[in-house]
Amino acid sequence: MQPPVMCILGTRPEAIKMAPVILALKAADIPCVVVSTAQHRHLLDQVLELFEITPDVDLDLMTPNQTLSTLTVRCLSALDELISKVKPSCIVAQGDTTTVFCAALTAFYQRIPFAHVEAGLRSGNIDSPFPEEWNRIAAGRLASLHFAPTEAARQALLREGVPDDAVLLTGNTVIDAVEIAKQRVKPDVLPGLDGYALVTLHRRENFGAPVLGIIETVRDLARKYPNFGFVWPVHPNPNVRPLVHQHLGDIPNIVLSEPKGYVEFLSALSGCHFALSDSGGVQEEAPSFGKPVLVLRTETERPEGIEAGVAKLVGIDPAVIRREAEILITDAAARAAMRVETSPYGDGKASERIVAALSNRFFRKAAA
Repeated sequence: MQPPVMCILGTRPEAIKMAPVILALKAADIPCVVVSTAQHRHLLDQVLELFEITPDVDLDLMTPNQTLSTLTVRCLSALDELISKVKPSCIVAQGDTTTVFCAALTAFYQRIPFAHVEAGLRSGNIDSPFPEEWNRIAAGRLASLHFAPTEAARQALLREGVPDDAVLLTGNTVIDAVEIAKQRVKPDVLPGLDGYALVTLHRRENFGAPVLGIIETVRDLARKYPNFGFVWPVHPNPNVRPLVHQHLGDIPNIVLSEPKGYVEFLSALSGCHFALSDSGGVQEEAPSFGKPVLVLRTETERPEGIEAGVAKLVGIDPAVIRREAEILITDAAARAAMRVETSPYGDGKASERIVAALSNRFFRKAAA
């Protein structure tokens, strides 16, 4: 029997973007072992439950206040032992997390082909996003197959010397996930308010003064526009959560909540006027619902939304954020001008293309 594909994931975004691939592998009757490192425990489990995926192996690596170094050591050790036992045909992982970096490095050490989903994204600044830019570059150097979500990502890989026949333009699997979840999405409405913005914030490079500046900006906007709401599912990171609750918890038109399940989050995104976010996933998901995004970062490895006009890179300067947010709060025409008919991130068939490529590469000879 042909050894299985090993799919490794560890965080909520990875689960969202790997779920369609795992489901497509199962639908194609390709043997698949799903491994969770549980780099993020609770947020990951929510998504796996939605897509009805139960990991075959749960390494349960998350510890309180874990550092990148200690997580990397535990992850490499656990994956090395597991992969030695399973001896998969190939290893598949998505994106730019510590889990992905460790999966790629362990595959390299054990001489097992590594397939990189969402390959080729580059901000051009190794410190932003941190440490994700490095993780993605390192995974790309070790990959045998590169599944590029956009043409820009494909071109970035070719410029770095990746052979053309090792790169497949697939689209982004997050669009596949959105299409699967959409049937359950019901746009949120905040009674008594004229609309709301969805806010998310979690990037390491925004910790410290940038977080405080963004919080102050949201507070000022909420007070200036009392009939307009702000929905903020607060990330559990201790560099974000206590500050948000301390400064915004007493303002009636700001709704703070625990992180939402994926369907609940998409419902909030679907119902909002616009999003204020430093999340890469939100940049990709928002166009599917026709929602503008003000990107709270100084660089982005996802330029397609900026180029399409559905997203605007506003940085972390409170004055700039306030100005751009006020335009979208008060001007319906400005919001409409940022909507797109077709997502720049894919057509919802990325997982089909990925599974076809894996099947051709690793299982065609076995079937013959």
